[in-house]
Amino acid sequence: MTDVNELLFNPFAPGFSENPYEQYKMLRDEDPVQEHPLGFWFVSRYEDVSALLRAGLSVDVANLAESPFEYFAADEDAGALNRSMLDRDPPDHTRLRSLVTKVFTRRAIAALEPKIVGLVDSALDRMAEKGDSDLVEELAFPLPFAVISEMLGMPPTDHSRIRELSGTLVRSLEIVADEETARAIMAADRELTSITREVIAWKRANPADDLLTALIAAEHDGHVLDGDELVAQVVLLYVAGHETTVNLIANGVNALLRNPSQLALLRDQPDLAPNAVEEFLRYDSPVQQTRRVTTSPHTVAGKEIPAGTFVLACLGSANRDERFFGPDASSLRLDRPEARHQVSFGAGPHHCLGAALARLEGQVAMSRLVQRFPELGFAGELEWNGRINLRGPSKFPVTVHATA
Repeated sequence: MTDVNELLFNPFAPGFSENPYEQYKMLRDEDPVQEHPLGFWFVSRYEDVSALLRAGLSVDVANLAESPFEYFAADEDAGALNRSMLDRDPPDHTRLRSLVTKVFTRRAIAALEPKIVGLVDSALDRMAEKGDSDLVEELAFPLPFAVISEMLGMPPTDHSRIRELSGTLVRSLEIVADEETARAIMAADRELTSITREVIAWKRANPADDLLTALIAAEHDGHVLDGDELVAQVVLLYVAGHETTVNLIANGVNALLRNPSQLALLRDQPDLAPNAVEEFLRYDSPVQQTRRVTTSPHTVAGKEIPAGTFVLACLGSANRDERFFGPDASSLRLDRPEARHQVSFGAGPHHCLGAALARLEGQVAMSRLVQRFPELGFAGELEWNGRINLRGPSKFPVTVHATA
C-alpha cells in the first residue's frame, strides 16, 4: 500500500524538477482530486482539468478565503502583480482582453514569420560557428525575447537584467514556500513595473507602428487602458511572450534528442512540424499548472471543493493522462492525431492569447534546427531551472555539425 505522504503533491521532492511525471501519474491513479494539507486542491486528470478550465471559475486571489502560500497577495506596494488580465475576472477580464486582442491579431502574428525565420537562421549560424553551444542561450531564449520586443516596439534595454527579473517574477505563478522568495518576487515586480513605466512614457513621446503604441491608443466600447492597467498588460505580454516559448523550444529539443526515432521522423517528414509542436506541448508542457479560485462550492469527480479555495489544475499531468491520450501517453509520438487536444495553453476564457505566436516560433525553430544539423546531440548534462510551474532547462549544452 502506498504511504499517504507519498501521495501528497510535493514539488519539493528530490528529482521533481527533472521529472515530475512519475508523481503526477501516482496522483492521477490514486488521488486525482486532492485536498492538500497546505490548504489548496490539486486536480490531475485530463477530463477534470479540462472541465475546470472551462467552468468559469475565478482567477482573482482576492476571492480566496485565505491565501495558503501567496505572501504577496495583499501587498499594497505591488506593481503589475494581480492586475493583468491573467488575474482578473469578468467584466474586467473581458474588457482588458478585448483591448489587447484588438491589436494582438493573427494577421499581425503571421506577418512576423519572415522575421522569425531570419532570427532562427542567425542563431543557427552562431551555433554552427561555435560547434558546441548552449541551446537556451543561442536560440530558445533570444528568439522569443527578440520577437516580443520587436512586436511591442521596446527601446534598447538591458536584456540580461530583464531576463533575470522575468525569471523571478514568474515564480508568482507557483507555490511560494518561503518569505524570502516572496520578497524577491515583489522586488522584481516593482523593478519591472518601473522599467515599463519609463518605456511607456518614452513610447508616448515616440509613437510608432508597434503593439505598445497600439495598446496606448486602444479603445473598445468607450474604454481605454488606465495607467496601471496598461503597465500590467505590457509586463504580462513581455514576460509571457518569451518565458513559455523558451521552455517549448528547449523541452522539445530535449524530447527529440532522447527519442532518436522521432527526431528522424521529423527530418524525413518536415510537414509534421505543426503537429509535432502540439505533441511537444503535450509531452512536456511549458506551463505545468494553472490556478483557479472557487467563489461557491464546486464539485470535481464527486468531491466538493469549498468556496474561497485555491485550486491547481495540473496541465502537465492532464497532458500525460492515459485515460484520454491512450496507453502510450508517456511516449513522444509526433504523428499523434489527438496531440492538438493538449491543454498547455489553457482553455475557456483564459486560453492563452499568445498561443498562435508560440506555435509559429516553435514550428520555425524546431523544423529549421533539425534540418540544419543532422548530427545535433547533447554536449553535456542539462541543468533545470528549478521552477515548479514554468519548468525547463536553464542550461542545455549541444553539439552540432553544420551543413550547407
